[in-house]
Amino acid sequence: MLLAVLLVAVVLPASTATDYTVGESSGWTIGVDYSAWTEGKTFHIGDTLSFQYNPVHSVMEVSAADHGACSTSNPLGWYTDQSTTIQLTDPGTRYFICGTSGHCGFGMNLAVTVVFDDSRSSATRATSSSTVMSAKPSKSTRNDDVATSAATTTATAAPGSSSKLT
Repeated sequence: MLLAVLLVAVVLPASTATDYTVGESSGWTIGVDYSAWTEGKTFHIGDTLSFQYNPVHSVMEVSAADHGACSTSNPLGWYTDQSTTIQLTDPGTRYFICGTSGHCGFGMNLAVTVVFDDSRSSATRATSSSTVMSAKPSKSTRNDDVATSAATTTATAAPGSSSKLT
């Protein structure tokens, strides 16, 4: 039963996510049209954006207003590790700029709209009449200054299933 939980929780969601390298082979740098790069792409919950850049650049996640103004004064997130991966976890538009002075104005800005696609997310569910299992975290306990968390497992039969849960 634990194997089934791991299969559903780990393997299946990963198989439907897409990792987008921002700017493709050019990476995150001046001279790339990031609006053109996003054309034809649909960004889904669970996808990731990989920013590859040299030490002169950085990645700042900013508000819509700061994106439009190329303002670096109030970042929501700021990354300088030269290889930044951002997971897209919620629907809506996310905004990114380079934190180096002037670079946003030279085109180092990106807006991606993340969509919730029910048909795509259903790929992470069982598509046959098999049993679907999910893990629900329960309350955390503390033992000798080491936090531990127990998990309870809930089993649910797929719609139309006559499977018996064991």
